Amino acid sequence: MKEQIGFERLTGLIAFARAGALGSYSAAARSLSVSPSAISKSIQRLEKQLGITLFTRTTRSLVLTAEGRELHERALRLLRDAEEIEQIAKHARAEPAGILRIAASLPVGIHMIAPLLPAFCARHPKVTIDLRLSDQRVSLVDENIDIAIRLGELADSNLLLRRLPPYQIGCYASPDYLARCAPPLHPNDLSGHTTINLRYQNTGQLFRWPFRVGEREIDIVPSSTIIADTSEAVIAAIVAGAGIGMAANFMAASRVSDKKLVPLLCDFAVERHDMSAVWHESRRSNPAVRAFLDHMLSHF
Repeated sequence: MKEQIGFERLTGLIAFARAGALGSYSAAARSLSVSPSAISKSIQRLEKQLGITLFTRTTRSLVLTAEGRELHERALRLLRDAEEIEQIAKHARAEPAGILRIAASLPVGIHMIAPLLPAFCARHPKVTIDLRLSDQRVSLVDENIDIAIRLGELADSNLLLRRLPPYQIGCYASPDYLARCAPPLHPNDLSGHTTINLRYQNTGQLFRWPFRVGEREIDIVPSSTIIADTSEAVIAAIVAGAGIGMAANFMAASRVSDKKLVPLLCDFAVERHDMSAVWHESRRSNPAVRAFLDHMLSHF
């Protein structure tokens, strides 16, 4: 079992790291806001505890011994970690401010992110929002994005993430369409209906409609009269009575509330758990990123 490091040894390592980097006890003392004698005693105790000599001392210089050089880089890492902790704590206390760049797909941005912004901006008036919507997945580093909302599995291990609540994908039609055509009772019935489908802009492929049938998930690609390359166009066509389409519930919710859309085949809808908020490691201590994450999660 490893011996736990004591408080005196920890302070000795910090004093050693700073003295070795600055070349004198006096300079180390000034940088740490203590007396030179405190630095000297702390390093002497450390040498006694470790059983080695860390410095060769002369009246004019302080030189690392061979053992001291070997340990000094590790002690410097400890000092840098301690300073980073202090900076993170300062950022945590800081008021969110500056430009917050948020990236999302068009439907997520319109239906989930944009409605949250007025309350967020009222609470954090020093933050300016730069909302970038595209169905193309952008690089957070190359585009200088602070936080992105993404659907699907994530392959980039350099990103930090927070899973967002699940959503459902299901079929919808307008009351006008259902006044002309009886609603389907099973996914197989869709072959007798007019449908509207989505074509992905990045791949050119048609969206495969998923359904939960018993314990299995199946998917079909209906023969559609209208094909659009944005989800908003699909929703607009469904609302206009062009036929049956499939959408995420967060996209259709307001139209359902306004009685412009009717959910169909609800027993066959699928639930997805693949929506995530992601941000780069460099944004970990950004107060605006943390504030927006908290705000978003409190409303979903």
